[in-house]
Formats: sequence, C-alpha cells, structure tokens
Amino acid sequence: MDLSPLQDNALTTALLFAAAYLGGSISSAILVCRLFGLPDPRTEGSQNPGATNVMRLGGKPAAALTLLGDVLKGVIPVLVAHYLSLGPLIAALAGFFAFLGHLLPVFFQFRGGKGVATAFGLLFALQWAIGLATGVIWVTVFVATRISSLASMLSFIAMPVFVWLWLPAALPALLLMTIVLLGRHHSNIRKLLTGEELGFKKKK
Repeated sequence: MDLSPLQDNALTTALLFAAAYLGGSISSAILVCRLFGLPDPRTEGSQNPGATNVMRLGGKPAAALTLLGDVLKGVIPVLVAHYLSLGPLIAALAGFFAFLGHLLPVFFQFRGGKGVATAFGLLFALQWAIGLATGVIWVTVFVATRISSLASMLSFIAMPVFVWLWLPAALPALLLMTIVLLGRHHSNIRKLLTGEELGFKKKK
C-alpha cells in the first residue's frame, strides 16, 4: 500500500479528514425530523437516524430529503480530494471519515445511523461503476426481500470485490468501511436471525 500521498500532503489531508468527519456529523435525519415535526428517529421506529426509518416515521418527502443529505456527506469530501489530486486512497479515506461522522456524530452525542447512504455517496463519487454495481445488488436484494438492512449488508459484502477489480488502491479504506458497516448492523443481524427485523410490506 503506497502511503506517500499521505506523507506528501499531510496538512491538507488532515484538514480534509477533519472537515469530512465534521460534515458527516451533521445528522440529516434528525434535522429533517425536526423540520417536519416528526419524532426523534433515535427513539422511534427502528431507532436508527437514517432515511429508511424516516420513511417509516414521515413518508417519502422527509425520507428523500434525508437521503439526499446523507449521500452528499459522502460525495463532497471525495470530490474535494479529487479536485486536489490527492489520489484514490486519500479520497476513499476522506469519504470514510464522513462515514464515521455519520455513525458517531459529534453534534448529536455520538448517536448516529448505519451510514449506508453516506457510503453509497462515497462510492459513486469515487468510482461510479463501483457505486452502480453495489447499488444493483442492493436493489435486487431489497426487491426480493423488502428488508433494507439485509440489502445493505449483502451489497457491501460484495463491494470490496468491485473495488479490487476497478480501483484496488482504495481497497484498504473501503474494506475497513465494510467491516465497520457490518458491525454497525449487529442488531439487525440478531433480528434477522430471530425473524424480528422490520421490512416494508408490498402494497396490494
């Protein structure tokens, strides 16, 4: 793994990582729920401050706004890294810090979401083909099962394979992101095993 870009641009990289984390710490779900007069997503539904839970609590408009905010948190730091020509590893790490900010937001008592939308924003900004391939798996699993958490876990288990094929320099950061994302879904794994996981019912 070539770490020379990190060493050559230490100050710029550190500032970018810090800004990415702080930007990721802005919880779109909590802010949108406050804007729409909805319950705190950390205490209602699945108790996860993400677009899926906001959908359950407030419907499509609130969920769409939440999703947009969460995706942009992953997109922006990666695009900044690209603009500064810092290379794919630093770009992936910048997105990873935004992802960590979403999971552990300093502005909201470190009680964040699962990071799936932010992770997708990072992937599409980093290499659109990786984002698309991962997204296809997510959609396929979700359509078949109607369980968002299962779709997220399976798609991000597959994602490092696409990174290895198309952007191997970013693999260390994105493999770490997959591990953290799966760990963040530990409660969903337990609920899936016991048949308690929340899904979306198909409309008749």
